[in-house]
Amino acid sequence: MIVPDSLNAIANGKLILNKSADGKRQVTWMVENPINNYNIIPYIGKYVNWKEDYAGEKARPDDSVGRGNLDCDYWVLDYNLEKGKEQFKQAAMTLKAFEHWFGPYPFYEDGFKLVEAPHLGMEHQSAVAYGNGFQNGYRGRDLSGSGWGLKWDFIIVHEVGHEWFGNNITTKDIADMWVHEGFTNYSETLFTEYYYGKEAGSDYCIGTRALIQNDKPIIGPYGVNQEGSGDMYYKGGNMLHTIRQVINDDEKFKSISRGLNSKFYHSIVTTQQIEDYMSTQSEKDLSKIFDQYLRTTKIPQLEYKLEGDHLYYRWVNCVDDFNMPVKLTGNNGWLRPTTEWNDTSVTADIMNNGLKVDRNFYITVNRVK
Repeated sequence: MIVPDSLNAIANGKLILNKSADGKRQVTWMVENPINNYNIIPYIGKYVNWKEDYAGEKARPDDSVGRGNLDCDYWVLDYNLEKGKEQFKQAAMTLKAFEHWFGPYPFYEDGFKLVEAPHLGMEHQSAVAYGNGFQNGYRGRDLSGSGWGLKWDFIIVHEVGHEWFGNNITTKDIADMWVHEGFTNYSETLFTEYYYGKEAGSDYCIGTRALIQNDKPIIGPYGVNQEGSGDMYYKGGNMLHTIRQVINDDEKFKSISRGLNSKFYHSIVTTQQIEDYMSTQSEKDLSKIFDQYLRTTKIPQLEYKLEGDHLYYRWVNCVDDFNMPVKLTGNNGWLRPTTEWNDTSVTADIMNNGLKVDRNFYITVNRVK
């Protein structure tokens, strides 16, 4: 890029040329890793810059070719320098949380940049756009209504999450874009959990259910360049939260999340590949759960009735042969409903208080006579 020398020009990757002559500045940036064309971005303005080294999982301080700690560069317009230096402290915090859950940042060779932009934000690979007004929340608002969404800057967390899901793992067809947005939405929950605890993360995730529309399926029609429902964000995140409960092993869930970013490193994928990997690695057939939440607008309902000392239960409002197990509250264990009536002896707790399912499952419950 050639710009007036009063301006700076920033783009993806590493800076390899920056020279001024005759009132103009010539700047060249080079991307070493594969990059989606929609992620390529020029930023031009009166930017100022500061740097930090992030000692992440892929850091190699003794590397003779200079690929040690992750190079982090932050660019804001000159009059926002102090606000930027304070707010962008969250960038390294975000990288730390996501390397924990998803594995090493996928583009160490190209560095990491957070760049002020005149729009809200975008996951431009290695040069994330930021326009959230140097404030926590989503333009100062907590999308979850739980309070936790005001503890951190939505755009920093969400857009950086896309470096793993969207930029590292990319879908072949935008009909499958839930892989980008569902996992990245859930990254907000995982960030909250990493810093504020598991219940805080659950509060945040469950709070976003109020934003789900169930207007049309999350997966759109294939081969016609068409997305599915915007529910790919909040419903996608809540589906993953529900699947995590079914797996019932947080270390295994983390291993699967990291494994996705390792197996499909810098790859183009389909929904089916993601589904198959998660089922194989969890050693659970998750196919009906994916079908239910991705391919229908129905929220599965656990229907039950009490007769004498027996509890009868089944799934309704669901795909054929839906068989997702659910955890009950208290010490009532698990139920494994199918679409046919099943029964079991009832506990005093259920007899007195009704059937209560762990709130982390995105379902409805209905007692019938």
